[in-house]
Amino acid sequence: MREGRAVEFKERVTPGFLKTVSAFANFGAGDIYFGIADDGSIVGVESPDQVCLDVENAINDALDPRPRFMLEVVQMEKRPVVRLQVSEGADKPYLCRGRAYRRSHTATVAVDRSELNRLVLEGRNLSFEEAPSVDQNLTFGLLGELLKERLIVDSIDGDLLKTLNLYSEESGYNNAAAVLSDVNSFPGIDIVKFGASDDEIADRIRLEGISALRQFHEALEMFRRYYQVEQIEGALRQTRELVPEEAFREAVANALVHRLWDSGSFVRVMMRDDGIEVTSPGGLPPQLSEEEYLEGRIS
Repeated sequence: MREGRAVEFKERVTPGFLKTVSAFANFGAGDIYFGIADDGSIVGVESPDQVCLDVENAINDALDPRPRFMLEVVQMEKRPVVRLQVSEGADKPYLCRGRAYRRSHTATVAVDRSELNRLVLEGRNLSFEEAPSVDQNLTFGLLGELLKERLIVDSIDGDLLKTLNLYSEESGYNNAAAVLSDVNSFPGIDIVKFGASDDEIADRIRLEGISALRQFHEALEMFRRYYQVEQIEGALRQTRELVPEEAFREAVANALVHRLWDSGSFVRVMMRDDGIEVTSPGGLPPQLSEEEYLEGRIS
């Protein structure tokens, strides 16, 4: 057994374990063993019952809300060790003296503002897209045009927006509605067409504050400008694609759909003569550290 994302060793009870309790309750269950040194050697505890009492009292005093946990005394190499099992909770965020924590491989670190906001929404059983939009003066001209074209609807009304889960009587428009509205405050796509090298920028557009649908279509327009060429073959003029448009459409659509909209970063599209690179703001799942991903121990 060794320390990892879901396991921590403590030779004795110290206040630092409380941050790890917060991390496990917020981002995935885990175990803390008292009586095991950092190197994994079993040292045991002198008074297991007192250790259990001290741990329980410390959690009750420092954690808000109180997470679900279980204490048990186990024998390892004929020495008593106290095992603290912490369950992931539904009432997030679980704060330790006013701050929330997460695991980063074998370390416990404080969450940043974005992570804290996501924990608050998760505790309310909401995603960022479901949360009410700050701006309630939204228009949907482009969305309406596309719906008329694809679904043959006459116009966008309240019932249709409710059906699309973009509006509710209780909270108004949500952030998903803002993402699709004609004007919003979200970052969008930064598209750069490089020349002979990355030191040479031939063209660049930054799409922001507009509907994700508009961003998608304008990205396609720039793609067609540089990666579709007219070629004469015999008596016919044909369009040849230097990069398959279908692949580009899929990459940009995925970047917009799966990006973190509460991040201030842009989707980045880097166009080069030999290919296109699309990067979407986001990261690893909260329960997965960079080290664990790179080691391939957790999928």
